Amino acid sequence: MDMLKSLLVILMTSVLVNNYVLSKFLGICPFLGVSKKLDQASGMGAAVICVMMLATAATWPIQYYLLEPNGLGYMRTIVFILVIAALVQLIEMILKRYIPSLHASLGIYLPLITTNCAVLGVTINNINDGYTFLESMVNSLGCGLGFLLAMVLFAGVRSRLEEANPPKSFEGLPITLVAASIVALSFFGFAGLVDGLFA
Repeated sequence: MDMLKSLLVILMTSVLVNNYVLSKFLGICPFLGVSKKLDQASGMGAAVICVMMLATAATWPIQYYLLEPNGLGYMRTIVFILVIAALVQLIEMILKRYIPSLHASLGIYLPLITTNCAVLGVTINNINDGYTFLESMVNSLGCGLGFLLAMVLFAGVRSRLEEANPPKSFEGLPITLVAASIVALSFFGFAGLVDGLFA
């Protein structure tokens, strides 16, 4: 029971409290670039969930069974980047072959997952936080779901921004950044939620 409670805390914390986009500001490039349309935002979020889970499943054993036993822990960042790049290429090939419409809609943004610091951040933070393999997988799922939630919410906000009539100096990217900051501020309200639910 304590294990289940611990996993639920990790999941809820990574989705709401420590949202990688809105609280830690990781993965901002695809967040701003692909959140114009809901279908693209949800597709990108789903792809990021897959990559985060696969990257964690690949990098955690590499860290604990290959790098650390051989005194190569300092190579972690470089090795993780290479693993993530290979996984993204694999997912891109699968999408191109089996879901061409999603591949076409993501376009240039799919390779952005390779350089998405949220994916690298979750793999490194799983190691830094001392999570077990199961806890790392749950944290990665939560971080991916948090990324998807942020993308979908912001796609809705951006659809409303298109109908708005902001001052000339705020048109385009400035009003998008202001809206993103307000959405990020709203997530700070979840700070005590997890502690209250699972106390």
